[in-house]
Amino acid sequence: MDATPIGLNADFGYVILVTISAIIMSWKVGYQVVSARKKFNVQYPKMYSEDDRFNCYQRAHQNTLEVFPIYLVLQIFSGIYAPRFSAVCGLIFVLGRLVYAAGYQSGDPKKRLYGTFAYIGIGGMFVCSVVFALELLQIMKW
Repeated sequence: MDATPIGLNADFGYVILVTISAIIMSWKVGYQVVSARKKFNVQYPKMYSEDDRFNCYQRAHQNTLEVFPIYLVLQIFSGIYAPRFSAVCGLIFVLGRLVYAAGYQSGDPKKRLYGTFAYIGIGGMFVCSVVFALELLQIMKW
């Protein structure tokens, strides 16, 4: 693989594209809350409603925001070490989060569990990041 002018493997471009797709996914889930506010007549600054259907949209978005910083750090660390593997894991995360949100927004919160496969992606990036750190510290050679 060729290195970029800043020393990254050229395949890091895949990581950048997947990260951009994750940002778009986050915006999409956020926009769905804005639409749900109109649909269920929930005015700002109320975070929640008496209507649990709106609350399902809100929680899908909040949970996405809660896990997003962890995803970003792991995507970058693992992407520097193994960009193609990291990009695949990131794509699994993004698709899983979309399924999670759709399941939650269905009105049956149990359906959010269909998207828990997103954590396969997070797990892969986590392990890859740990291996990267151990190799940098010369504790382990993979």
